[in-house]
Amino acid sequence: MNKIVFGIVNIFLFIFSLNLHAEVKLDNLRCEMLENPIGIDVVNPNLSWNIKSNERGVSQNAYRIIVASSKENLDQNIGDMWDSDKVESDQSIQITYQGKKLESRKECFWKVKVWTSHGESEWSSIANWSMGFIYYKDWQGRWIGFDRVFPWDSDSFNSRLSARYFRKEFKLNKTIEKARVYIIGLGLYELFLNGKKIGDQVLTPSPTDYTKNVKYNVFDVTEELQQGENAIGVILGNGRYYTMRQHYKAYKIKNFGFPKMLVQLEVEYDDGSTRIITTDSSWRGTANGPIRSNNEYDGEEYDAQREMPGWSKPGFNDTDWLDAEYVEEPRGEFEAQMNPYVKVLQTIKPVSIKEISKGRYILDIGQNIAGWIKLKVKGNRGDQVQLRFAEILQDNGELFTANLRDAKACDLYTLKGEGEEVWEPKFVYHGFQFVEIIGFPGTPTLDNFEAKVVSDEIDKNGEFTTSNPLINQLFKNAYWGVLSNYKGIPIDCPQRDERQPWLGERAVGCYSESYIFGNELLYRKWIDDIAYSQKADGSVCDVAPSYFRYYSDNMTWPGTFLFVADMLYRQYGDVRPIVKHYDAMKKWMFYMRDRYLSDEYILTQDRYGDWCAPPKTIEEGRGKSADVKYPSQLISTTYFYHFLGMMQQFATLSGNEQDILEYKELAEKVKNNFDKNFYRPELSGYGENKLTDNILALYMDLVPENKKKTIAGTIEDIIVNENKGHLSTGMIGTKWIMRTLTDHNRTDIAYQLATNKTYPSWGYMIENGAKVIWELWNGNTASPRMNSYNHVMMLGDLIIWYYESLAGIKSSDQSPGFKQIIMKPEIINQLDYVNASYNSVHGLIKSNWEKKDNTFNWDISIPANTNAIVYFPSNIVNEPTENGLNINEIETVRFLRMEGNRKVYQVGSGDYSFHSEMKK
Repeated sequence: MNKIVFGIVNIFLFIFSLNLHAEVKLDNLRCEMLENPIGIDVVNPNLSWNIKSNERGVSQNAYRIIVASSKENLDQNIGDMWDSDKVESDQSIQITYQGKKLESRKECFWKVKVWTSHGESEWSSIANWSMGFIYYKDWQGRWIGFDRVFPWDSDSFNSRLSARYFRKEFKLNKTIEKARVYIIGLGLYELFLNGKKIGDQVLTPSPTDYTKNVKYNVFDVTEELQQGENAIGVILGNGRYYTMRQHYKAYKIKNFGFPKMLVQLEVEYDDGSTRIITTDSSWRGTANGPIRSNNEYDGEEYDAQREMPGWSKPGFNDTDWLDAEYVEEPRGEFEAQMNPYVKVLQTIKPVSIKEISKGRYILDIGQNIAGWIKLKVKGNRGDQVQLRFAEILQDNGELFTANLRDAKACDLYTLKGEGEEVWEPKFVYHGFQFVEIIGFPGTPTLDNFEAKVVSDEIDKNGEFTTSNPLINQLFKNAYWGVLSNYKGIPIDCPQRDERQPWLGERAVGCYSESYIFGNELLYRKWIDDIAYSQKADGSVCDVAPSYFRYYSDNMTWPGTFLFVADMLYRQYGDVRPIVKHYDAMKKWMFYMRDRYLSDEYILTQDRYGDWCAPPKTIEEGRGKSADVKYPSQLISTTYFYHFLGMMQQFATLSGNEQDILEYKELAEKVKNNFDKNFYRPELSGYGENKLTDNILALYMDLVPENKKKTIAGTIEDIIVNENKGHLSTGMIGTKWIMRTLTDHNRTDIAYQLATNKTYPSWGYMIENGAKVIWELWNGNTASPRMNSYNHVMMLGDLIIWYYESLAGIKSSDQSPGFKQIIMKPEIINQLDYVNASYNSVHGLIKSNWEKKDNTFNWDISIPANTNAIVYFPSNIVNEPTENGLNINEIETVRFLRMEGNRKVYQVGSGDYSFHSEMKK
C-alpha cells in the first residue's frame, strides 16, 4: 500500500483509572490535523488529540508530549526531539511543537499522556510525521518539459494540448531500506513506478497561482521499488497551468505556460548509503501518447490505438521518444501540499438510459455531481464513443448546454479494438447529471457506465435529519453542492467555462460548509491563496488564486479574507491564520479606508450590490440575464463597520492590541454617521428599504437601540406582507437572513422561509427538480448566460441555522473550536424532531430532540474535555429529569441562570437523556 500524506490511522488506547475505574481513551492523534503525514514543511506543526470516555464530566488538567527521532527512543520515553514535561493545561488541540529544529526529511514519532478529572492515562499509541523539503536547495534536479505545441495540438482559443509522458530507467544495486519520491507536476500529474500508479489521488496537485506558489507532494514508495532494474514514469496534464482558453483576454486571464515537472526520488539502502534520481536531460519524453487533449472546460480525448504498453516499466523501447528538455521553473515558491488530495470518493450507478434518436442515447445518473464517467465498451478498432455532459435536459429530452457557454464538456474515446475496453479520464472533470452518448458500438446498457464522484477527500462532519422531508432534502442538496465545488480550491461551479474560486461565494459559505465537511485544511490553504492575491498597495483580488485579474475594490468579496480567518478560529480553534495574515488584512482595511471612506464615514465603493436578488415574479425574470450589478454604499458601509469589529478581536488574538483603539474610534464614527445617512423615517427603514438593507443594518448592529424594534418590524412586514411570506434577498442578504430573524424572536418566519415551496425559495428549487443548489432563485426561467444548476452561493446561512438554531449546536465565542458548546435549540411547532450530529475537533457532538404528547425529550452528547451551556425550551412546565433523576441531582449539571423564560445549565461531558413536560 502506498503511504501517502493523507493515509488515515486511528490511535485507540483503553486506559483504566485505578481509582475511579473510568475508561479514558486517547483517539485520533493528529499532526497539523493530518494522521501520520508524510512530507510536511511546517517547522512548528500543531499536535492534537481527542479524549473519549464512558464517564461524564471528564476534563483534562495536564498533558505531556514526547517527540522522538525513533520508535525505539519513544518506547523508552526518551524525547530526544521534544519532551514537554507535564504541562498544566486543558488544551488538547492545536498544541504547537516546541522542540528541536526540524530539518528536511526528518522523521518524528510522538505520543501523549493526559491527566484528567478521572485520573492519569497511560501513554497513547504512537503516531508520527515526517518533514518534506524545507529549503529550496533540497531540490537537486532540474525542471523538464516541452515548451511547445506538437503538430497534432492546437494552441487556439479552445486549446487542445496532448498530455506529456516522461520516463526514466535506473538500477538499484543494494537492498532497499526506504524510498520516497518528491514531485511537482504542473498543471496535473500521475506518477508511476514499475508500471504501478502511486497513490489513488486524482487531479493532483492542488491548483495555485503558480507565479506565487506551487505545491509538491511526497510519497513513500519503498514497496514499489526493487533491487535491480526500475522505471519511473510521469504523465503531465494541463490543469490550470496551461489554461483552458488560450490567447483570450490576456488582460484578464492568466496563463502560466506549458506543463512541466520536477521529480526527486531518494532511496536509502540498508547499509546507510543513498541514491538520488532526479529530473534531467537523461529522461525521455513524448507527447504522442493516447491522451490527445485534456481541457478542464472542454473534456479529454483519448485514443487507445496510441497506447504504449509498459511505458512506465523497465525495458520499454523508447527510441522514438525525445530527450527531455530543460525548461524555466515556475516563479512560485515550493510548498508542501497540506490540504487533502482530490479523489474519487464514490461510484454511482446510472438510473436510466434512453435512445432519443438512432445511435444517440441519454444517460441519467440520478444526481447532479462533479466528476466523470467510467466507460466499458467493446467494438472495432477506430470506433469512437463521444460523451457529452449537461446538468439538465430540454423539454424535448435533449441536453441543455446553453448554460455551459463555450465549455464543450465532451469526452472522446477511440477504441483499439481488442476485446472489452475500460476507460475513464485523468485530467478533467464535468458538472453533470445527464450524458449524451454517440457512436457507441451496439446498444449501450446501464452496465456500460459508472459515474465517479470527484472531490477533496474530506470527512463528512455532520448528519442532520428532521421530521420535515423538505428540510432533509435541502441538507442533501447542500451536501452535494458543496462536495461538487471542492477541487483543492473552493470553486463557484463545476460545469461551465468558469469554475473559479470567487471569494464572494464563501464569505459565509466557508462557515456553513464546516458543519457538513471537515474543511479546515482546505480553507487554511485557500486563505493563503487570498493573501497571495494581494497587491503591494493592499488591494485583494475577487478571485483567489487570481486566475482572473479582478481587483474591483469592494468590501463584500475581498472581505472573505477576514471571514475565512474567523471561521478557522471559531470552528477549529486555530488562531494561526489570524496571526499569519493579520498585517495583510489590516493593510487591506486601511487601503479601503484611504481610498473610499468619505468625510461622512461612508464607504463609497461597492461593485456587486446584493448579487442576484430574485426578480419579483418568476415571469419577470424569464429570459433575462442575472449578470447585472447594483452597487450599494449601504452594503459596503455595513461590511466595513462589521470588519472593524472583527479586526479589534483579531488584534487581540494576534498580539496587536495597540491597533484596537484606532479600529474602535473609526467604527464609532461610522456608526454615528450611518443612521443619519441611510435611515429613511418615511419608510421606517434603511437605504432603499430593501430586505437586505434592513437585515444588514440590524445584524451588523448599526441601528440605534430605540429603532431596533422598528427595523425588526419592517423586516417582518417586508417578508410577510410585501413578499407574501418569501425572501427577496440576493447573495449578500441571504447570508444573514435566518440568523437575523431568529435573533429577533421570529424563528417562525425563518422556518417559513426554510420550508416554502413557491418562488422564490430553496424549496422552489427542489419542486423544480434541483438535486443541488441553483445559482439563481429563478434558475428555471433565467437566461442561460449566467445560470448554473450547481452553485452554493444562494445557500446563505441556512445550514448554520439548521445546526445552531434548529439543533442547538454552536461553538461558544469565548471558547472556540467547540471547547465550550452552546446548545440552544429553537423548538418549532411544525417540527416533531431534530436529530443532528457534528464531529468537532474535540469529538462528536449530538443533539436529538423530540416533541411527543406534550413531552420534550432531548438526548445530547458532549465530548470529553469540553462542556456545554444548555438552554431548555421556554415552554417546559417542570424541572427536567435525566434518566429519572431531577436535573439538579446530576453531579455534572449545574444551574446557571434564567435567561428570559429559558433555564440555562452548564453540563459536563458525556451522554445525557433529558425529559420534561411541555405546555399544551
